[in-house]
Amino acid sequence: MNGGPVTGSLAGVRVIEIGTSVAAPMAAQILGDLGADVIKVERLGTGDDSRSWAPPHWDGAGVTYLSLNRNKRSLALDFKDAAGRDVLERLVSGADVLIQNLRPGALASAGFTTERLRELNNRLIYIEMTGFGASGPQAGKPAYDPLLQAYSGIVSITGEDGRAPARVPVSVLDIGTGMWAALAVYEGLRRRDQTGQGTHVELSLLQTALTWMAPTLMSVMAGNAVPQRLGSGLAGVVPYGAFPSSDSWVFISAGNDSAWKRLCRALDAPELDEDDRFRTNVSRASHRPDVTESLSAVTVQFTSAEIIHRLEAAGVPCSPVNTVDEVVVDEQVLSTGALRSLPRHDIPGLTVVNPPMTFDGSYPAFDVPPPPLGADSASVLEDLGLTSDQITRLVECGVVGLDLRGPTDSDGEGT
Repeated sequence: MNGGPVTGSLAGVRVIEIGTSVAAPMAAQILGDLGADVIKVERLGTGDDSRSWAPPHWDGAGVTYLSLNRNKRSLALDFKDAAGRDVLERLVSGADVLIQNLRPGALASAGFTTERLRELNNRLIYIEMTGFGASGPQAGKPAYDPLLQAYSGIVSITGEDGRAPARVPVSVLDIGTGMWAALAVYEGLRRRDQTGQGTHVELSLLQTALTWMAPTLMSVMAGNAVPQRLGSGLAGVVPYGAFPSSDSWVFISAGNDSAWKRLCRALDAPELDEDDRFRTNVSRASHRPDVTESLSAVTVQFTSAEIIHRLEAAGVPCSPVNTVDEVVVDEQVLSTGALRSLPRHDIPGLTVVNPPMTFDGSYPAFDVPPPPLGADSASVLEDLGLTSDQITRLVECGVVGLDLRGPTDSDGEGT
């Protein structure tokens, strides 16, 4: 990529993450990538739940944790204990942002209500994430990404007609809520610039789902039919989806009648275009199963490479259906610089995925791999003014946990 390292605009902003799993860690990682000092407050002993989500793992560490927790410092702390609560109060008092996605009401029951947080720091941007939102009959229920995919209607339109509904096999609601949270932090900081006051931001997986589903919801509210499950298809465009080759699959999109004609010629199948059922997109949409069956019978005679070569030459949109192991070595993927080495002392080969934007040709500069549990407890407490004797007492009392290997620096060596 062009240009030198980019210093993030959030340098000097302190973020406290009391998060687990995906949504809050995702939000805090985005902010850390953009320069914020992120302190991840974790349970003693186990830490973030995703640490133990393995397999898959990388040298014994859960891959989900590794993918969502770079550019953070880990403080293992029991803030339900009086001494631990005092530590967290000190952290909150000096922070700019607090992000949490604990079970609804858990942080408040530990003494950190919205009102108490405001008393501690009236400039705090407080980001609170839940599953179902702040009000309504489901408000107090814990929630998980696949459950909200089902509740919001996403699962009902995913998969193939006649088969069981399916979830999107990516945590789209957790990750999406994390992205919205990061955007909300920027808005909160801009508002604070204007008013001098912090703000309480509430987000939920349900509201993220409804945002992603907006066109579908609006279509139904306008009186259109409830969508069918079309697999990888798209209502109103046929053919559109994955078609078999002799060695794999190819995704094909013929969005108009001209593209359909070119498709038929490119695959030496003029008889498809001559079929009255297939002449126009409207008629093809009415005979979707027949189009799929007939076109599949043609595509399966070619290799994926042959189909891609023919269709690209004919100007028909198409793509190989790459498997994940093919993606990580793909020339185009590698040329973007999206995959980046970020070694840790115990995971020397660790590679992460860069945030999806560059600034004047360069990705945001960062060099801190996901920390072991409690790796930064001592340094965080020292920042708060605690002496080594005070830190030792907190450790001996079981209020603070330390990783004796210490924090991890930019070249992956423990310090």
